[in-house]
Amino acid sequence: MISILSVEIPYWGQTTFRVLGGLAAVLLPAGALVYIYLFKLMSFVQSRLGPMEAGPAGSLQLLAEVGKAFQKEDIFPRKADKLVFAAAPFVVLMSTFLLILVVPFGPDAWFVNLDTGIFFALAVSSVSVIGILMAGWASASKYSLLGGLRAAGQLIAYELPLVLAVMGVVIQAGTLNMQEIVYAQAEGEIFGISGIGNPFIITQFIGFAIFLIAMQAELTQPPFDMPVAESELVSGYMTEYSGIRFLLFFIGEFATAGVFSMIASVLFLGGWWVPGLDPDSNLFNILGPAVLFGKVMLVTFLIFWFRFTYPRFREDQLQKLAWKVLIPLSLVNIVATGILKVVF
Repeated sequence: MISILSVEIPYWGQTTFRVLGGLAAVLLPAGALVYIYLFKLMSFVQSRLGPMEAGPAGSLQLLAEVGKAFQKEDIFPRKADKLVFAAAPFVVLMSTFLLILVVPFGPDAWFVNLDTGIFFALAVSSVSVIGILMAGWASASKYSLLGGLRAAGQLIAYELPLVLAVMGVVIQAGTLNMQEIVYAQAEGEIFGISGIGNPFIITQFIGFAIFLIAMQAELTQPPFDMPVAESELVSGYMTEYSGIRFLLFFIGEFATAGVFSMIASVLFLGGWWVPGLDPDSNLFNILGPAVLFGKVMLVTFLIFWFRFTYPRFREDQLQKLAWKVLIPLSLVNIVATGILKVVF
């Protein structure tokens, strides 16, 4: 039972708080990423203002977009498998909400504290592939089907370097528990020096770079946006979607970017912990979410910087990058980490 101000909260109350907290932890960062990076940063990179009409400096543009999506007709293609077609966006979004469960926000601020937390996160991240295949097949459109097949091939290829990049962190921390990975960085040493702990981005920089590249591919964002390439497949597996269901895919994309960035922040940047401070301080239960959000904004800046800068890969280039570069490099990183772990 959770005790707040000496008041015992029943199980249904705990569940309600967790559901509301999960919704806030997923949707608020997603909205922040859309407004700050998609509406504003992308505009400034291209020397323009971006949305400026809805609210002061366009600050209410996101609400306007959501309202517009709710007003649009929910259209089903004539030959579509309606049940599968309708369920696909919810399956994609479900994987994002499952991912947030294992992210720690402070010493005592978490939804579930699993001993196999990172294993759980990597497993449920694969659920989105099923939703994308459902959308591609059920739409009864060749563009959607090609987009779904491209997405499946891409996500399966880049899940391997994503998992292998995490293995270096797991070896160094000696645990699969994400909260304990934070403590391993806070209480660790770098070659006997313990002043700032041991943020794994220093010793696992190669793993961090591989994780970011694989994450970009998992999000199907440029330069890995072949599944939704407008110039080739209109919008890929989302071509036949409209209204609220298209909005769910859009939310899922940016919410997943936020949650994956949270996981990257926990694994490589120390999560809610600040170097030099006591990780057991109750202050982190209050400031931890803000610290984690700051690190998430830093990681997502890198993601969107690449998105706005590089052109789309060809399909063969994408597969070669995964199988001939990232996977061998991640295996070398695992071997090197294992040797250094034994020696030091």
